[in-house]
Amino acid sequence: MKRSLLILLFVLLGFSSSAMAQAKYPARPVTIVVPYPPGGSNDTFARALGKKLSDAWGQPVIIENRGGAGGSIGAAYVSKQPADGYILVLQSSSFTTNAAIQPNLPFDPVKDFTPITMVARGPMVLTVANRMAPKTIAELIALAKAQPGKLNFGSSGAGSTNQFATELWMAAAGVQMTHVPYKGMAPAVTDLVGGHVDVLFASLPSVYAHTKAGKARALGVTSLTPFSAAPELPALAQNGAPGFSFDLWWGVWGPPGMAQDVVAKINADLQKILVAPDVKEIFLREGAEAAQTTPAGFARTISSEIEQWKKVAAKAGIKPE
Repeated sequence: MKRSLLILLFVLLGFSSSAMAQAKYPARPVTIVVPYPPGGSNDTFARALGKKLSDAWGQPVIIENRGGAGGSIGAAYVSKQPADGYILVLQSSSFTTNAAIQPNLPFDPVKDFTPITMVARGPMVLTVANRMAPKTIAELIALAKAQPGKLNFGSSGAGSTNQFATELWMAAAGVQMTHVPYKGMAPAVTDLVGGHVDVLFASLPSVYAHTKAGKARALGVTSLTPFSAAPELPALAQNGAPGFSFDLWWGVWGPPGMAQDVVAKINADLQKILVAPDVKEIFLREGAEAAQTTPAGFARTISSEIEQWKKVAAKAGIKPE
């Protein structure tokens, strides 16, 4: 009898110690890995959220840039870390497009991570060179239909998110254009402004200043409805491409097997931060709005998008460089 009571006491103490350990999270510095070089939207969002999390937790939040291989190097590093919540990763929706076309990634994009929450999302902008005649989405669609394959569209590279966005829009609008891949967004935008490429889908920060300055022409946005940061631009879905939608997004993951209470705490604390006016302002400058999801909802988005992009890639013949 005494032995049974002692065992029960030890079990209860064990549960109590575990609960106390989890309740104290984080008890030491937390690292957020950005799998890209400093300076881009991933880095900007991670630093903004990291500062807020540090203030909320009373612990340093370190931003560590581990760029390379389209984000795969940093993601692979995080996938192999302890599942204690002290090393996280913030990355963009290119995670799902890469997973759809890269058969030999050094991780399983679904099984080797713990999704915590999406933090931001925003559309791309459909732009055309100034020398192009179309001034509306309808005029561009009519021109492309009249000359199948004659118009070209730029992208930041084969298998990039803007190639996926363009291919998805072409299928919805019933048009065909020729792909011209560039080695990065900067040269693609340069050639759009220079009139060497006809059409370009790009993020707001990449092209909006150029279109506002009259160096290129913005026709619409890829979100289902007009976007708050560019309210004058119509949604492509409402103009000749019914049902079309493409959003860039950013989210936070952890290594596989994280404790659910730690995941829930990080998620809840991020949800509070995402409604802060200064955070919303930072996101808008990067062409995005705060996005709040449950861990389960975020996991569903990741899985469904990978399957969707596999189908788009197969139909359009998209392959990695």
